[in-house]
Amino acid sequence: MSDDRPFQAVPPPAEPAVAATRRRFIAATAGAAVAGGLVAGSPAMAAEAVPGNRVSTTASGSKNHRNAKREKKMRIVAVEEAFSIPGAIRQEAAIRQHLAAPEAIKQEWFRRLEDLTELRLADMDANGVDMQVLSYASPGLEVIEDPAEAVAVARRVNDHLAKVVAGHPKRFAGFAVLPLQDPKAAVGELRRAVKELGLKGVLYNDHVRGHYLDEPQFRPVWAELERLGVTLYLHPAVIPADNWRVFDGYPVLVGPSWGWTATVGAHALRLIYGGVFDQFPGASVTLGHMGELLPFQMARLDSRYPQVPVEQRVRHLPSYYLRNNVYVTTSGVMSHAALLGAVHAVGADRVLFSIDYPFESSAEAVGFLRSAPYAPADLARIAHGNADRLLGL
Repeated sequence: MSDDRPFQAVPPPAEPAVAATRRRFIAATAGAAVAGGLVAGSPAMAAEAVPGNRVSTTASGSKNHRNAKREKKMRIVAVEEAFSIPGAIRQEAAIRQHLAAPEAIKQEWFRRLEDLTELRLADMDANGVDMQVLSYASPGLEVIEDPAEAVAVARRVNDHLAKVVAGHPKRFAGFAVLPLQDPKAAVGELRRAVKELGLKGVLYNDHVRGHYLDEPQFRPVWAELERLGVTLYLHPAVIPADNWRVFDGYPVLVGPSWGWTATVGAHALRLIYGGVFDQFPGASVTLGHMGELLPFQMARLDSRYPQVPVEQRVRHLPSYYLRNNVYVTTSGVMSHAALLGAVHAVGADRVLFSIDYPFESSAEAVGFLRSAPYAPADLARIAHGNADRLLGL
């Protein structure tokens, strides 16, 4: 995995004409306001550009006309959309009682999580969402102690999800759950879920009872993910692996506002620095919430990498893996500045639209997508093209 060289920096490919188009756009809009409140020369506009990134943005002058034409035509696929099955996870009711949200909001979430047709399809139709990729909500299998129980629950959830998808194949696809408490059984369930049930990948909620997916016992799972050509969506877990003292007295920091981003982002970096993608270069991980902010940390990660001891280095700079083994979704981050920065960092072909239903507003998320400052062809890749390709929709 490592050698006695400092590291092998990968030379960038030749810049295609479309990259020059992007540079001309940035130059042309210098000093002018861009849709979403961006100003050329701001940190987002100055974000590290990707060699070969095909994105071509446009100024806001023509945006309204463009949006009016594409409003009804653009296919929209949302890829981090939660559901639940009452009683499938024994610990679910007790954990839900401690969720830090007003009771009325929580009850509406639970009502919508358990509904897989009436409320959900009505919401999709009202907001122009063509397809949701469904995934089991947190808390999920990660809270189960007994490996045998986890295996049984995984089969039940995946079978249930496959039936829902089969009933609405043009509206739903699905991510499987895996009983990672038993890695060998998880490999078998992954194969069954993809080959027999037709599910499109895996979503897992962060840690496996305090263990992380760079550890040796999970390498067979990565091998099967690579062999099958499906992604693992790494999602936050409601129950953290441990408690950080810096959060003491500030529960707002523990969950979605910051703690989840910090822990899941660090987990993804463990995969990179642990050599998972050197051993399985065809494997991929998908990260929500604009990549748990890792695209905005790429330059810093690379600048500090030469100080890593030689024996602990992987084959490439951290940014290489973020551009080649990581996909980013927009779930819960409805900011054009963040979207523009993520696209410039990892490339327009690696950013997927997501709502995070029912925890976020479909109307707001779709409005954010439709008004994004991109040409129709580029926006279509984010709205559905990348998901279609990655998930085989």
